[in-house]
Amino acid sequence: MGDIDDALDRAGYEHVTKPPPKTPAAQMRLLVKAEKGATKAVAQRLGISQRQVERYLVGQAKHPRPALKAALEREVAKVWQPRVRQQARKKAATSTGLTVETRARFGYTAPVGTTDDPRMRRLTVHLPPEYARRLFDAQQQGAGDAQLRGIVADGLRDIYFRDGGRRAGNLDVDITDIDYFDVSF
Repeated sequence: MGDIDDALDRAGYEHVTKPPPKTPAAQMRLLVKAEKGATKAVAQRLGISQRQVERYLVGQAKHPRPALKAALEREVAKVWQPRVRQQARKKAATSTGLTVETRARFGYTAPVGTTDDPRMRRLTVHLPPEYARRLFDAQQQGAGDAQLRGIVADGLRDIYFRDGGRRAGNLDVDITDIDYFDVSF
């Protein structure tokens, strides 16, 4: 996963309304339910044996090692309250849009006589719903980080650098290095 994909997942998780299960047994039950009863699939997701998953389910194992504990929290966050997160994504894609906060190196393609040297910038920009829709659609189709960066670069180019078409008409923007990237919707 890339920076943008991770940021979109984190932003969706901010909309959950209840805390996820805390105990390893409850977390295992949730994952097994999400996998429609397939303990083998849960074991593969967590990188442990199917028998170990079953031990947690019946209460024989209660204290996971740190690596398993981190994997449990990561995988539970992916499946916890999917409808709530999907509703938040739908609202962002249809009416509210999303806010991007990033510190990245932006390169430019501009007319001769202007600077096109890439430089680090810290930006916080609200992107309209059409860019949120494009990002979510690309993410669901399994787009790579380069394609997601292109969509974000298009949005920042149109909204921030071109100021909605009021300036820099031939400017094209490219994101090359991302120091950090955060999204909220």
